[in-house]
Amino acid sequence: MKYQIITKSEHLDIVINRAREADVVMLDTEFVRTRTYYPQLGLIQLFDGQELSLIDPTVIDDMSAFIQLLQDTSVLKVLHACGEDLEVFHNSFGCLPYPMVDTQLMAAFLGHGLSTGFAALVAEYLNVDLDKSESRTDWLARPLTQKQLEYAAADVYYLEPLYQQLFAKITQAGWWQAVQQESDLLASKRIKNPNPEMAYLDIKGAWQLKPSELAVLKPLATWRLTEAIRRDLALNFVFKENDLLTIARKGVQSRQLMEQEGMDMRAVQRHSARLISLVKSAKMTPADDYPEPIERLMDAQGYKQTFKILKDEVKKASQTSGLATEFLASKKQLNQFISWVWKQQRNPAKLPDVMQGWRLELFGNKLNKLL
Repeated sequence: MKYQIITKSEHLDIVINRAREADVVMLDTEFVRTRTYYPQLGLIQLFDGQELSLIDPTVIDDMSAFIQLLQDTSVLKVLHACGEDLEVFHNSFGCLPYPMVDTQLMAAFLGHGLSTGFAALVAEYLNVDLDKSESRTDWLARPLTQKQLEYAAADVYYLEPLYQQLFAKITQAGWWQAVQQESDLLASKRIKNPNPEMAYLDIKGAWQLKPSELAVLKPLATWRLTEAIRRDLALNFVFKENDLLTIARKGVQSRQLMEQEGMDMRAVQRHSARLISLVKSAKMTPADDYPEPIERLMDAQGYKQTFKILKDEVKKASQTSGLATEFLASKKQLNQFISWVWKQQRNPAKLPDVMQGWRLELFGNKLNKLL
């Protein structure tokens, strides 16, 4: 397995120009995301079937050639389990690879589990045992060791023959167009523009709060998300979610009470004055301006019966198609569909997953008739 390490813009330009002559390229990234809000890109692996390049974005001044490859619609980009890779590309370069397919999704269309790992597929299809011991390494540290570089290179070197085998089986089974649709759907879902004003809705347990308590939680959650983005710090490293809930539920307005509740001392020391100010201000909110109570779909009348009816229909589609029920429609996707019918009056501008693409014909229309 030969590879070259790219550390200069002029070398990157040469590599990318060659890669853009290929119909298909393999892509992967190595990144670190321990304390930061955004993933920190450490390495990009690129294999065009001829040349394998390990691109070091930490030292290259101009990555515009690589961005052109990501956006080149004549070159198919192949990745595996690419959800986080997409976030990395979007955060680092402001765009996503397109067109793109995910070999984990390809495997799912061939009856493999939804989260089948790369090493497992390589072992099954290529009879190669990959060493995954470097998966938790610090990809921002320099210099990278020989073992780290070989680990990174293997991820795209073996991706190419794996993709070829999966592609042959997928086209034979008639799922290729569906794979492309599912990959596009994955990409569209992965990139979200955070809305600080609505951040309180993402806090687990917020549904248990009364409107008066939600009026306190809302500005606290807005502040935390804004602070996390500003400092590029993971949300819970700014202030822990459970601690925000406690402050909102109990209306905590003193540093002493925060300490008594066992909240993180350093976070309290740094942010208590700001949090107390937010709580005091929120306590002045008129009742008419309280947020609406958060109603969980599963608590709605008739939910359990409705969900079972839909699940049974998905099981039938699973038997006829050979695809796993969880892949056809997860619990989250069925809930998305129920919400679309019950709360959004089947708004055509907000189609749920089961009413789009390959799912629509396979079972989506049937679900729509059932409700």
